[in-house]
Amino acid sequence: MHDTKVNIYLCYMIVENTQTQMRKGILEYCILSIISRGEIYASDIIGELKKARMLVVEGTLYPLLTRLKNNGLLSYNWQESTSGPPRKYYVLSPAGLEVLNRLDKTWEELAYAVQISMEGRDISQTNDQSSSSTN
Repeated sequence: MHDTKVNIYLCYMIVENTQTQMRKGILEYCILSIISRGEIYASDIIGELKKARMLVVEGTLYPLLTRLKNNGLLSYNWQESTSGPPRKYYVLSPAGLEVLNRLDKTWEELAYAVQISMEGRDISQTNDQSSSSTN
């Protein structure tokens, strides 16, 4: 019984860690994609990420936006706000667009690799096993 609880906990930790790494790996790509639509305010970026079920807080977003700007992938401009202080709106730079285009290609390759890797796998059986192991 104890070994089963340890194994379930270990599996849970492995899954959590892998999911975190996967999300971190695509966060920058998602942010660049959102900004490529046109200039956008940081809270609107968070809103778009929430719609995509990627929960990101300001404490994560702002350092990432600063790093992207410092790497020359973004620029910003200040715009007056009717409901408070001026707001910083982000826009993709030409270098940012180039990076995004390359990341689009990488995403296509990764999505294809995952799709091919999953071919022939009985997902219903996998889901049955995982749900029975958590009961």
